[in-house]
Amino acid sequence: MPLTDAADTDLVLYTHPWSRGQIARWMLEEVGAPYRHVLLDFGSTMKAPDYLALNPLGKVPTVVHRGQVVTECAAICAYLADAFPAAGLAPAPTERAAYYRWLFFAAGPLEAAIMDRALKVELTPRQEVMVGYGSYERALEVIASAVSAGPYVAGPGFTAADVYVGAHLIWGMQFGTLPKRPEFEDYAARLVQRPAYTATKAFDEALGQALQAKG
Repeated sequence: MPLTDAADTDLVLYTHPWSRGQIARWMLEEVGAPYRHVLLDFGSTMKAPDYLALNPLGKVPTVVHRGQVVTECAAICAYLADAFPAAGLAPAPTERAAYYRWLFFAAGPLEAAIMDRALKVELTPRQEVMVGYGSYERALEVIASAVSAGPYVAGPGFTAADVYVGAHLIWGMQFGTLPKRPEFEDYAARLVQRPAYTATKAFDEALGQALQAKG
């Protein structure tokens, strides 16, 4: 794994093992560059002034790279793909239409639809016109079509968009916020076999167990 204990590394992940920090760690593992992590607690260090100076929302993940601060998982995925082009996690600039489309569809309409459904927000027909995703059912049809059109969401090759879209679908099915549709399961099955994904899961599960043991 590229995780390092070196204090002088120029790539740092602020995270918690039971958070969306897993998405950022997965992306970092795909990138393969050395990084270190800083573990934060939800109720204390995430709200401390020094961390709020990096991420005013007091949430994780945050990535700091050579003094550049990046928050929001979709932005982290896109940034790291560009910062480390040798990893091949972004298409050529002239071929990024689908890449940008599905990365930001998942960050916007899809996540909003999932969260509204999880929070039991019931939309009227008029409200469906107002919200970006239209309806939960429609958003799911759209992303199901996207992930079943090819081996990966932005074309024949794996990209940062698959990290973000895949994380939503994998964990959505795991926690019951998304149905286990065949399209989702087939797509997820390709992603969970990736060494970077399995390394991320093993590492964060071990961290989580250590936190539980501490009480």
